[in-house]
Amino acid sequence: MVSESGALGRTPLYDLHVELGAKMVPFAGYDMPVQYPAGILSEHKHTRAAAGLFDVSHMGQVSLRGDDPAAALESLVPGDIAGLEDGRMRYTQFTNDAGGILDDLMVTRRGDHLFLVVNAGCKEDDIAHLRAALAGRCEVETHDDRALIALQGPEAAAVLTRLAGAGVVTMPFMAAADVAVDGVDCFVTRSGYTGEDGYEISCPGEASDGLARRLLAEAEVEPIGLGARDSLRLEAGLCLYGHDIDTTTTPIEAALLWSIGKRRREEGGFPGDAVIQAQIRDGAPRRRVGIQPEGRAPAREHAAVHIPGGAAIGEVTSGGFGPSVGRPVAMGYVETAHAKAGTALELTVRGKALPAEVAKLPFQPQRYYRG
Repeated sequence: MVSESGALGRTPLYDLHVELGAKMVPFAGYDMPVQYPAGILSEHKHTRAAAGLFDVSHMGQVSLRGDDPAAALESLVPGDIAGLEDGRMRYTQFTNDAGGILDDLMVTRRGDHLFLVVNAGCKEDDIAHLRAALAGRCEVETHDDRALIALQGPEAAAVLTRLAGAGVVTMPFMAAADVAVDGVDCFVTRSGYTGEDGYEISCPGEASDGLARRLLAEAEVEPIGLGARDSLRLEAGLCLYGHDIDTTTTPIEAALLWSIGKRRREEGGFPGDAVIQAQIRDGAPRRRVGIQPEGRAPAREHAAVHIPGGAAIGEVTSGGFGPSVGRPVAMGYVETAHAKAGTALELTVRGKALPAEVAKLPFQPQRYYRG
């Protein structure tokens, strides 16, 4: 986070990034690597082919403890947290009274408490929100002394097995366990945000540099920056908070209905439940969709989306070149009447009309390990 002096925060791996020749940029109040000398295209393709190592230590790691932390958290999110088994994790969102998304987060049941990972740019607000809303029900413990490393790609399991033993191979997607990785006590989840198989490794900050170097010593592993992280998640059809979802979008508009369990859909009991339940029942006015531009010109965020030759019906929220699919890809919102895959669209790119169509998401098949 930005300090009171205005200086950017640094993760425990900052010195390693600089040593590896990373181009550092401000991101969510931190000085973060956007790319390494190999470049974004190479980093992206390497993650799809082998294994990439990402520093995501800027994200917030939080524990919720209390008599019933799951019931308490359900008063703030639409996800089914009470039904979460020990050692399993779930994706959900903090919502506001209008059904808009304050942030999206991952929640893991870890014995008698919950472990949350929230976005870096929202974490201070999220923690304040939790403490204010759950006062008297839960203790909110932050883990600022811990680092978070993501190991992603088809070779991730083979690499981590060498350092942590065979148990990590059989962990299914969205499972979690306490694991010793190269002798370091870590909390490991089989998760990530690239669409590939992989893990996120929470470890003590003071041990993170040595652990990252040990992982990078494996032949399959290369360091990956924020640039490739963005292109990987876009190809996988995954939302980026502040772009594809925000306080003006509901989970239904964002095509995240799958993240709301049947019980929560029916019972409600979370901020904005009436709005969200109405959209489940009657439909939302707009939908997040994949957008496939014609040709080679990428459509960037805020590009207007039109009916061909006609009225504006939405805008692009994420867009760029998809290295794995070899063409431009984008996501955005369109009026629901125009959200069916194959619907012809027109994008305004650099003042020119660019033909496009609604595309099914994801652009790149997701390869999570289901067991």
